[in-house]
Amino acid sequence: MSVRTAPPLALPARTAHRRVTVAGADVFYRESLPETEDAPTLLLLHGFPSGSHQFRRLIDALGRRYRLIAPDYPGFGRTREPEGFAHTFDRLADVVDAFTDALGLERYALYMFDFGAPVGFRHALRHPERITGLVVQNGNAYEEGLSEGARDFIALTPDAPGARDAVLGLLTPQGIRGQYETGTAAPELIDPDGPLLDAAFFDRPGRERAQLALAFDYKNNVAAYPAWQAWLRGHRPPTLITWGARDPFFPEPGARAYLRDVPDAELHLFDTGHFALEDHLGAIAPLVADFLDRLPR
Repeated sequence: MSVRTAPPLALPARTAHRRVTVAGADVFYRESLPETEDAPTLLLLHGFPSGSHQFRRLIDALGRRYRLIAPDYPGFGRTREPEGFAHTFDRLADVVDAFTDALGLERYALYMFDFGAPVGFRHALRHPERITGLVVQNGNAYEEGLSEGARDFIALTPDAPGARDAVLGLLTPQGIRGQYETGTAAPELIDPDGPLLDAAFFDRPGRERAQLALAFDYKNNVAAYPAWQAWLRGHRPPTLITWGARDPFFPEPGARAYLRDVPDAELHLFDTGHFALEDHLGAIAPLVADFLDRLPR
């Protein structure tokens, strides 16, 4: 009589939930507790309209082998900032700079999703010696990666009729859920708690002002694209691109454009929308693990 042995369970990582005060902000962050002290580090930079919670499942999947660290930016999630904080992408990058200094991070890869790209590229340009590699997931850095809708949004100015309503419409529960679901072929795989949590965070005092300021500042990211592209060409960092090809904001050409400046980048396109991790975690997590294993320490 043969005895069938079940494969060992893949246990999730232990994750610590912490705070640190840097650059005038009380930053909330999640940090996995890997099994070895010398585990490679991956700094997870979240997107709009989310926060560090968008990486919970990725941290569970990979955090036993790697040190995954995910902060909430000022204006998002559980991070608190003082009244009058200037919500610009430069200031978000300042906070990330100070955050990495406070944690004593010296060498790490960046996971850049959506808003994580403008924050991450600013950080990389300031600290190129720290960056071991890039994981880019629907984080745009090219003109051809902007959909017509994205271009219209970026062109909004505070004094334009309807501009305020256009921004705030993305922050309603319906608007947030639409950003999660548009483009996916399997909406049942989208955890409804994610967009619900985002909507709850945006109900906090000061969040409306913060998001309006960031929306009207986004044009400065597009102006910085040439500098980011020059950095990619000059440094040629190891790069893994995992992209939801049916993203309504940042379509597939934005993913392919990276290959001009980083020809050796690995490109993987998925039949989904903006939040590719939601319904393709099982495909993306192994790619990230393999990528981290091959990076220089």
